[in-house]
Amino acid sequence: MATCPRGCAPAVRLCQKLNRLKTLDGDMMATSLKRCLSTLDLTLMGVGGMVGSGLYVLTGTVAKDMAGPAVIISFIFAGIASLLAAFCYAEFGASIPKTGSAYMFTYVSVGELWAFLIGWNVILENMIGGAAVARAWSGYLDSIFNHAIQNFTETHIMQWHVPFLAHYPDLLAAGILVVASVFISFGVQVSSYLNHIFSSISMGVIVFILVFGFVLAEPANWSQEQGGFAPFGLSGILAGSATCFYAFVGFDVIASSSEEAKNPQKAVPIATAISLGLAATAYILVSTVLTLMVPWRTLDPNSALADAFFRRGYSWAGIIVAVGSICAMNTVLLCNLFSLPRIVYAMAEDGLFFSIFARVNPLTKVPVNAILVFGILMAAMALMFDLEALVQFLSIGTLLAYTFVAASVIVLQSQAISEDTDEPKQYESLSDKIQLVDSQVTRERRGVGQLKACWEPYLDRLVGDCEPGEVVAFCVTGLIVSSVSLCVVLKFGNNELQLPVWSFAMLLVIFSLALILSLALIWVHEPRKNSKTFQVPLVPLTPGVSILINIFLMMKLSLLTWIRFTVWIAIGLFVYFGYGIWHSKEGKRELQPKDMAARYVVLPSGSLVETVQSVQPDGQVDTSGHLISSASNPAAEECAEKR
Repeated sequence: MATCPRGCAPAVRLCQKLNRLKTLDGDMMATSLKRCLSTLDLTLMGVGGMVGSGLYVLTGTVAKDMAGPAVIISFIFAGIASLLAAFCYAEFGASIPKTGSAYMFTYVSVGELWAFLIGWNVILENMIGGAAVARAWSGYLDSIFNHAIQNFTETHIMQWHVPFLAHYPDLLAAGILVVASVFISFGVQVSSYLNHIFSSISMGVIVFILVFGFVLAEPANWSQEQGGFAPFGLSGILAGSATCFYAFVGFDVIASSSEEAKNPQKAVPIATAISLGLAATAYILVSTVLTLMVPWRTLDPNSALADAFFRRGYSWAGIIVAVGSICAMNTVLLCNLFSLPRIVYAMAEDGLFFSIFARVNPLTKVPVNAILVFGILMAAMALMFDLEALVQFLSIGTLLAYTFVAASVIVLQSQAISEDTDEPKQYESLSDKIQLVDSQVTRERRGVGQLKACWEPYLDRLVGDCEPGEVVAFCVTGLIVSSVSLCVVLKFGNNELQLPVWSFAMLLVIFSLALILSLALIWVHEPRKNSKTFQVPLVPLTPGVSILINIFLMMKLSLLTWIRFTVWIAIGLFVYFGYGIWHSKEGKRELQPKDMAARYVVLPSGSLVETVQSVQPDGQVDTSGHLISSASNPAAEECAEKR
């Protein structure tokens, strides 16, 4: 086995620490939280997380400025793109029913540092999302009372003129966040009950909008005299799809709640599919009604639905729409305040974040410290920052999390996992591919992560000597790199880079072929078959397309967003190297005596099986008469002779 010079040993140990994986206990259902959520609870949480203020604001904005009545097609495209990401979350939420969502999924398949950075960004996304919704909620309610609250605050309390800060402190937005945090700290059942109430009212208002809106519909508003169905053409539809994609952000609250679900293996996939279907249906039908009620050119982007009813002479209907809008924003607020503390709790439970946030109240069975502290921080953001400044930074962390979860699905499906063991489970990371035995022995058994038998005559010489899952891991890296390169050329090739036509076309072909080759090499390897829980269909195509879409949308973000993202990542690295890497439970596990969960090479009848057993002295024979070699002994790195 190759050895490295003594000087590089510290660097190797550091890389191993950064890429160590979370070891999952055999009993996936064991938790200090309370498992009480049903499929209906999870479904309503998903609907509440997706159908918020976007239904009342985003539909009018996209229709007027980007796509016209073809906003319907934009929402269909965006719904399909979101479905690809939702599939990946559903598989992980069902197979690994632990709180933490994208952070947890990355930790078990990619590595510790990457998981921390994903969790760190998701924390900021939830804080910004909650603060932005609270300010939108406050502004909407204030507009009903003719901005009396804003005028009173500016006149009698205070106002300031500082860049990136609001002109006045939004006490109403901060207050609603504090009150909501207190309610959520009472327990998951209280949160679910409140979400049921607001979601039911919101869906009732949506039904009213659809029924009454179709009664008032005028097909002439889609005629050529008004600009036709797609006045901005295909480019407008695609631009609208990119914006509409963010309307579906919020379904990950279902995966975040999997540790509190009664039967996550069934409930998480079903709730994800139903909630995404209901949200997409609501957005498509409301867009249809809106553009049929009034000409799309005359829509008010700030309050399109209420204004449409007002202009048709039904101002009383605008009050009902306002009630629905406030209830919808309440559900989004609850979902943000619900999922954020659980991600913080998961990171603290693993030792990567301050341990005070890992404490669970014995009575309510929720992480009260995380709820209250981050609820107050969110309230402080809503108090001071302007809504526009918050929204600009809202999407990059979510898209990054989607990308890593999709990549983790491909990695996970290339690894053999024992489903019926009570021993801790250790997944292999992208960078943790260690050669255990000679390649001649590994070729004797075709298992998960190995070359499919039908492709062995053609590709065995090229990749046959690699360890199971090793080629897939490299191809996932190649898939991400080629996707980034392709999106950079598409976004900046003609304008910023000013590439010649031949150079632009050549780069497109090269990176497209690299992407297709990566997908093909992943596909020719055996996937993991699991009939017990939901699995993403058409792997690696489904997660591969999701990765490409997410990266393309990230490339469309502004430079200022990327600068803020870089600063936040730098702060996160300071926290990780200052605290997380030293208190990681996986790091402490490595220092414990290896009496359990050690790696072994077992050679029954000449075939290779990698399993987890109790440590036995070197050279011992197990009950079935097979030679067992401990991986902690250098002798395990040699090939055992066939019996």
